[in-house]
Amino acid sequence: MADYVRVALGTGVVLGLCQAKQLVAPTTAHLLVYSEDKCLANCMFCPQARESLADGEMLSRVEWPRFSLDDVIEALQKSTHAFKRVCLQSVNYPSVADDLIEIVSSIKKACDLPLSVACHPISPKDVKRLTDAGAERIGIALDAATPELFEKIKGKGAKSPYRWETHLKALEEAKKLIGRATTHLVVGLGESEEEMIRTIQMLYDRGITVGLFAFTPVKGTPLEKWPRPKVSSYRKIQMARHLIASGIVRADDMKFQGGRLNDFGVDDTTLELAADSGIPFMTSGCPNCNRPFYNESPLGPIYNFPRKPTKEEIESIKKELGLTGRR
Repeated sequence: MADYVRVALGTGVVLGLCQAKQLVAPTTAHLLVYSEDKCLANCMFCPQARESLADGEMLSRVEWPRFSLDDVIEALQKSTHAFKRVCLQSVNYPSVADDLIEIVSSIKKACDLPLSVACHPISPKDVKRLTDAGAERIGIALDAATPELFEKIKGKGAKSPYRWETHLKALEEAKKLIGRATTHLVVGLGESEEEMIRTIQMLYDRGITVGLFAFTPVKGTPLEKWPRPKVSSYRKIQMARHLIASGIVRADDMKFQGGRLNDFGVDDTTLELAADSGIPFMTSGCPNCNRPFYNESPLGPIYNFPRKPTKEEIESIKKELGLTGRR
């Protein structure tokens, strides 16, 4: 039985459950199932992993304090107008599917916001039960851009139960059953720009929405000393994802050299229009989710903007992409 849930700090502030300074409010209410035990998986970057020594309240760089489910639902009822979506995330433990279904059902009885569930691969039967309870889409994070990196960081190499093929199959099944599936890819785990972009294309070809994250080292995890990705490289991948997701160009039309992206495969006018919109550099993934400062400090550098970038920020991004002075 699910008596408690964790609440992302920013969500807790909006709900009136936490006190903290907030520069940008979240547009999605982020919740995490609560388990007294560690996750059964052992992903090397995750504070919730089985062998992680990180603070148990952390996920990425964000604190997730515990509250009673009843208190959270009551606060959600009072604050529905402040959000455009609810995202219920999970760790892996034996009864997690039942707990997810119970929490989804309780939330949907209290408010009518679209609700996403982010979980490990579960059975098609449990996916159906989740959608019957009110889940609008399922998210299953690949995180790694290649099968080899997946095995090293989330699979056998990490003494973790996950397999690339199982995750990909579960995403395809969720897409088939629900019509909407989302995955996350973490930039900076050792992949090349070409590997990341071709995986993004493969996923969109399967009708799976991609949300980009920048690798964030967390103290107490095996990757705590792993470097963060270069912002300039991340900007190229963001732009490529946007162009692919929008159907403007395919990865096969882009040009790569030594794994690095050299040409987006479109004219400069198309690139500048996309850059000037700011959209490619904003948080990607489920609709109406801005995840403020999930990957970075508000002091910067900002990888995923939780709001539209300012004109000055866009000009800076265009310099990073080499778009200034090309016309």
